[in-house]
Amino acid sequence: MDLTTTYLSLKLANPLVPSASPLAEKLDDVKRLEDAGAAAIVLHSLFEEQLKKESAELDYHMTHGTESFAEALSYFPEASEYRLGPEEYLEHIAKAKKTVSIPIIASLNGSTPGGWTDYAKKMQQAGADALELNIYSIPTDMDLVAADVEKTYVDILKAVKKAVTIPVAVKLSPFFTNFANMAKRLADAKADGLVLFNRFYQPDIDLEALEVRPNVLLSTPMAMRLPLRWIAILHGQVQTSLAATSGIHRASDALKMLMAGADVTMMCSALLRHGANHITTVKRDLCAWMEEHEYESVTQLKGSLSQKNCADPSAFERAQYMRALATYPYEPGKTVTVVG
Repeated sequence: MDLTTTYLSLKLANPLVPSASPLAEKLDDVKRLEDAGAAAIVLHSLFEEQLKKESAELDYHMTHGTESFAEALSYFPEASEYRLGPEEYLEHIAKAKKTVSIPIIASLNGSTPGGWTDYAKKMQQAGADALELNIYSIPTDMDLVAADVEKTYVDILKAVKKAVTIPVAVKLSPFFTNFANMAKRLADAKADGLVLFNRFYQPDIDLEALEVRPNVLLSTPMAMRLPLRWIAILHGQVQTSLAATSGIHRASDALKMLMAGADVTMMCSALLRHGANHITTVKRDLCAWMEEHEYESVTQLKGSLSQKNCADPSAFERAQYMRALATYPYEPGKTVTVVG
């Protein structure tokens, strides 16, 4: 059985890839993921705030005593809040490349064009096989129009593509007025891949401490429905790799994403819950299903139920909304269990 797939022009042994997370912060864990069957690894993100803090600290030490912006250093999180600083991150890439034989994909997390290109170059020099731009932006300026927000994404991609020769993927949120157009613009700007979708971690309110605090909720399989829809719509319409992330916990989730048109399926929450060896389980179950249903390769699966290829293309659009409501098994007074 042939599980190979191509993502970002990289030939991978299978479509199972751990996404950016703390799972790959230690070399032992990187090796453990490879041994469990990961076809490539996306390292945890290096944050734009880390690059700004490093730059601010350098400037402070160079201008100390000249009444420059010393207090500006307090605007950024303390170094202890980050697991690896910029230089340590580059060392981690180099060491990971020596530790495993599978591709290592570095990740940059930011929201503005500044600071991306220099570290993109350094990540390539450190040995990264590809780069994932994890653009995390929540615009709150009421005078900022959507066109300018979208232009920032394209500008970041173009700047990074100009700076490096390794493949570059863009990890996106779904929050665009016309996501299909945004995907096309990024593909036209030579994005080598699109990763759908970024899960923004929402804040919560602590009712006892009366404070706003960060809150991480791991995904469930229900979260896969949104990327499933858009990957199915985009498959064959944009000339770029498509990676599915969010809600992929089981072999059945991975299979659905591949049928929709994904080149790879990325896991995070499931691995945080069950450990690296969960990749082995998902791979085994994926092979078992393919054998039972007489599929010989992932290529044969890929895109077979995309909007372009399925019998009912409207299933991915508005017409299906009315049909779904009409078939909902509601009976007054009866509790319905919904399975993801």
